[in-house]
Amino acid sequence: MKKAISIFLIILVTLGVVGCGAKKEDVQDKKIITVGASPAPHAEILEVVKPLLAKKGYTLKIKEFTDYIQPNMAVDSGELDANFFQHVPYLTQFNKDRNTHLTYTVKVHIEPMGVYSKKVKKLTDLKNGAIIAIPNDASNGARALRVLEKAGLLKLKSGELVSKLDITENKKKFVIKELDAAQLPRVLQDVDAAVINTNYALLAKLNPSSDALAIESKDSPYANVLAVAEKDKNKPYIKALSEALNSAEVKKFINDKYKGSIIPAF
Repeated sequence: MKKAISIFLIILVTLGVVGCGAKKEDVQDKKIITVGASPAPHAEILEVVKPLLAKKGYTLKIKEFTDYIQPNMAVDSGELDANFFQHVPYLTQFNKDRNTHLTYTVKVHIEPMGVYSKKVKKLTDLKNGAIIAIPNDASNGARALRVLEKAGLLKLKSGELVSKLDITENKKKFVIKELDAAQLPRVLQDVDAAVINTNYALLAKLNPSSDALAIESKDSPYANVLAVAEKDKNKPYIKALSEALNSAEVKKFINDKYKGSIIPAF
């Protein structure tokens, strides 16, 4: 009897170890991947990725966000496995400001930022004291100011994260108004011009290649990336997602769908 009990206990312990090992493996290589994304173009691109991941045994769930804060906080907390909406300078600044521990795996595409207006057809027609709206976060605000500088509207100090306080020349005394990036298309009729991120421009039915009065050069360093928690960067499901986002199918979709207003970064 004692021998039988001993054998029974050994079996129970063995099953427990196997069970723990299986649970750990599930965490390392989960089969359902939840990704936060801006509706356009990010969620649209992820739809192309779905069947590619399905072939490898993964199910991709896409959760759409219309702001730049919640998707990062959700990845940091573990609510999301990854997100796809931002460029590296924004991610770097977000980590500093929020004490988050996020990184990125692959660069996917570049969205050239553009200047739009409902009041003028040429930027040279902007009057003295015209109000120009830009994103209010540090990285996109600096990026927008550089677009305005390249368009000849003002001059700035050298440096990466410049702000409106770094304007060194503003002959027409333009008023730079800082607003949440998502609000810029909605206030376009209330200001003289606005520098808008392409994902929000597309949602507002603005075509960067035809509607923008000035546009960021295609060699922009602001490539959009797949962001993940640092601890998850090398997990199999993240590697599978990264490979799918840098696939030939995704490159073809970006080129065919957006026709130059968005360009692949790989």
